[in-house]
Amino acid sequence: MTKTYEKLIRDNIPNIIKNNNQTAKIRVLSDDEYRNALNQKLHEEVNEYLSDNCIKEFCDILEVLDAIKKTMEFSNDEIERVKNDKALKNGKFDKKLFLEEVTD
Repeated sequence: MTKTYEKLIRDNIPNIIKNNNQTAKIRVLSDDEYRNALNQKLHEEVNEYLSDNCIKEFCDILEVLDAIKKTMEFSNDEIERVKNDKALKNGKFDKKLFLEEVTD
């Protein structure tokens, strides 16, 4: 029986499949395909986290974000600077504020 996945996988998955006496059809993505696949993977992992709210799914999101950061060549310093700038301008989420409406 063949099952189709058509998705980005972690680097050790081919070996896991092989160790389960299965055969996988795998290809290496181009840079553009990889960026698109990472974006799709981020959606997948966020949806899984929203369903489960568990640390494993949270860590999957972080892993995808790390890969995106690498492909986009964002430095940790740059990320922290932009994050801090936004926090200074708009604040953080510490106060648990929920906007219900704004009236002109």
